[in-house]
Amino acid sequence: MARKLPIANTRNIGIIAHIDAGKTTTSERILYYTGVSSKIGEVHDGQAVMDWMEQEQERGITITSAATTCFWRDRRINIIDTPGHVDFTIEVERSLRVLDGAVAIFCSVGGVQPQSETVWRQADRYHVPRIAFINKMDRLGSDYQKCLKEMTERLSARPALLQLPMGSEDKFEGLIDLLEMRAIVYPNSLDDPTKFEYKPLPDSYLSEATAARTNLIETLADVDEDLIEDFLEGREVSSERLRAILRRGTIELKCVPVFLGSAFKNKGVQPLLDGIVDFLPSPVDIKPVEGLTPDGSTTSRPADDAAPFSALTFKLMSDPYVGHLTFLRIYSGVLKSGDQVYNSTREKKEKIGRLLKMHANKREEIKEAEAGDIVAAVGLKTSATGDTLCDEREPLILERLHVPEPVIHIALTPKSKDERDKLGQALAKLASEDPSFRVRTDKETGETVISGMGELHLEIIVDRLLREFKVGANLGAPQVAYRETITKTVEVEGRHVRQTGGRGQYGHVWLRLEPLPAGGGLVYETAVVGGTVPKEYHSSVGEGALEAARKGGVRGGFPVTDLKVTLFDGSFHEVDSSEMAFALAGSLGLKAGLAKAGSIILEPIMDLEVVTPEEFVGDVIGDLNARRARVNALESLAGTRIVKASAPLAAMFGYSTELRSKTQGRATFAMQFGSYQSCPENVAQEVIALKEARNK
Repeated sequence: MARKLPIANTRNIGIIAHIDAGKTTTSERILYYTGVSSKIGEVHDGQAVMDWMEQEQERGITITSAATTCFWRDRRINIIDTPGHVDFTIEVERSLRVLDGAVAIFCSVGGVQPQSETVWRQADRYHVPRIAFINKMDRLGSDYQKCLKEMTERLSARPALLQLPMGSEDKFEGLIDLLEMRAIVYPNSLDDPTKFEYKPLPDSYLSEATAARTNLIETLADVDEDLIEDFLEGREVSSERLRAILRRGTIELKCVPVFLGSAFKNKGVQPLLDGIVDFLPSPVDIKPVEGLTPDGSTTSRPADDAAPFSALTFKLMSDPYVGHLTFLRIYSGVLKSGDQVYNSTREKKEKIGRLLKMHANKREEIKEAEAGDIVAAVGLKTSATGDTLCDEREPLILERLHVPEPVIHIALTPKSKDERDKLGQALAKLASEDPSFRVRTDKETGETVISGMGELHLEIIVDRLLREFKVGANLGAPQVAYRETITKTVEVEGRHVRQTGGRGQYGHVWLRLEPLPAGGGLVYETAVVGGTVPKEYHSSVGEGALEAARKGGVRGGFPVTDLKVTLFDGSFHEVDSSEMAFALAGSLGLKAGLAKAGSIILEPIMDLEVVTPEEFVGDVIGDLNARRARVNALESLAGTRIVKASAPLAAMFGYSTELRSKTQGRATFAMQFGSYQSCPENVAQEVIALKEARNK
């Protein structure tokens, strides 16, 4: 079947931001202006199309990334609206992995906030081109200049401002378009939210706009060297040429076009849509996706219908009407309903039952999907998040998702014995949908333990158990995900020798254990000289040692991290040595080394930002000090104070309630995982004692 729309006319974009920056409100305006919605849904009314879950409508937050499709200027725009809350960071991660571009939304009052930095780094990880929208220009205390400065300083971005505001705060009435040097004026009446007018540039804005356009041209000089020369010699730089340079600079990650507006007041959204079309890449504008073939060599797939089929599964979802949905980003080739595809990650064949185009939680059945499309498939049984689907004759495995490690554990028990099996099935389904949510059974206590990114994350999971699966469950007290590491380098012997009636077991190694910087994880290397340990046993030693580290250290039995293990010597027996014997030797060596290497306990430290009225700042800081927090900075903003601090997660449970009571409900805070840091010895002793008591 012939393609209805050229692939160059497709935009796959995500909307990313800090919580409450206005992502969903902006998405709703986009759906209205592009004709997808007949009326504007509002977050505060619980009517937003993209926030379709009951929990999202009740809380006024986005929990799950919602996908939809709309058209603007003959371009198809596939949009994913992502959550802003750090607890649902996996939703942003998996969306950015499959998108070609992103719209980063900033609040003109709050500026660049902690979660803004997190989502920006996630976009950096996957080299996603971005444009920015500074929202809420009508709010008291709005300051787009401060926002631009913070984008440069905190995000290392190169913002290219394309608009100036006409009026500020409640007098914000329109925009100056610096490319066309004209005014965009919005009426005060909201009778028709689509109305606006292009007008000649008012004389009162001429000098400011001329200076801003000069700054824009200087910003773009890095992208096009001839541009500054033409400008200095007085040659007119056309808006078409500037658009072409901006597009190239955006796609090459050399600049970030910046738009201004107020989505809630219907100002600035149409120019933003133009910016999505003009500056963000189509699937053919970015590098062909790369993957590994079965023999380990690198290969690529161009965004072309004629190329062999390849797609990445980036999200699983249970739909009450059609059952199990698997969301796919198709990178190359064509996929038809009824096709048999190959899951190269799991080496299994799968059959595509039906293909659906999703619009939030509504769906439209289609017969085929082409390169560049984002669709949902029904009928896949074994595919999980991050798996590659491809043509069996041309297999490859695409880069998987980066999944953050959970930082909080809570024991969960069913409300009745009859519901135990039902609970297990429901948790398994939720874990398959959300890779950042883990379920395990504690071997010592027999309890079901769920792990996630924060209190809200696990609270929503329990809420979904009750609403979607009709399973009631009781939550235990939250437990922190502690880790262990070492403080000094040691060299130790690991020896596993056993002689039985027949063939014996012989594995003998010397390991060097070294501490790594925070975030270093677990690393294994070999430095064996000569054949003291044959090469075929090297990987077994590493597997045995690292598996022992993951199972737990010697102080509190917590998983070990930030550790480098080097195999540098040993011996073997020609008959009795085996992979299993060397794996056991590696495990024994690691345990012996941990006992000698000064093990310490690490705790998760959260980055915290509290925005509080001036009169409560003393109470807020006093409370943080009592929670072992370290205040890093204190800033002023429009009559409020911003307290930036680092605080141990263990001391932050229930903080939102305490903060509300201390500030009469007027302060807000944002918290995200920062790093693992060593625990004070007195706290470490308490943690170990608590764990021992729980295990009795």
